[in-house]
Amino acid sequence: MAQLNYYRVLEISPQATQTEIKNAYRRLAKKFHPDSQKETANHDRIIRINEAYEVLGDPQKRRGYDRTLSSRPTVNRGASRTPSRRSRQTARSVDFDLQRWLQQVYQPVNHNIDRIFKPFKRELDNLSGDPFDDELMADFQDYIETCRDILAETQTLFRSTPNPSNIAGVAAHLYYCLNHIGDGIEELNLFTLNYDDSYLHAGQEFFRIAEGLRREARAEMNQFF
Repeated sequence: MAQLNYYRVLEISPQATQTEIKNAYRRLAKKFHPDSQKETANHDRIIRINEAYEVLGDPQKRRGYDRTLSSRPTVNRGASRTPSRRSRQTARSVDFDLQRWLQQVYQPVNHNIDRIFKPFKRELDNLSGDPFDDELMADFQDYIETCRDILAETQTLFRSTPNPSNIAGVAAHLYYCLNHIGDGIEELNLFTLNYDDSYLHAGQEFFRIAEGLRREARAEMNQFF
């Protein structure tokens, strides 16, 4: 079975900017989501759209995907050599930097992400009792504002200490995770303003993708321990 062309799925050019990719995803998610109660609702189509956005919405994954499209091989020309005294000292320095980044950035960032994600289902369930109830909606809006504050704090924390070069992939996954959380928060906020379920669904999808990016960060980090 031929692999999907994700650019065609999102109806964009391979030269599209990240903003254009995000806008295309929002437009198609609203149009084809199965719960949109529109004639265009299409479960299979939204699965393909989500799959495409999970790749193209993450610049690092997109670069890898673009390489597969152009069939450019990746060559590792690293040579094996006996560690010198200087290289052992460098290794100890890298290990120290990794431990510091783990304690000062990675762990607190993940803790803050949990502060956003863990209450989400409960808050959503409470609101589903009656979205038009002013008190329930006010509680949900308070949750969104809390999420914004936590996200701002987390982004500042993430930028506070440069990540070691050997875990650039972990840091990249977390960076895009935080970006997707921000997008999800804004979509949820739009739902509270106009009660359009498509914004609610888009917000949920952004959160789901963000959680997937965090899992990838954890999996890559586990290689170091």
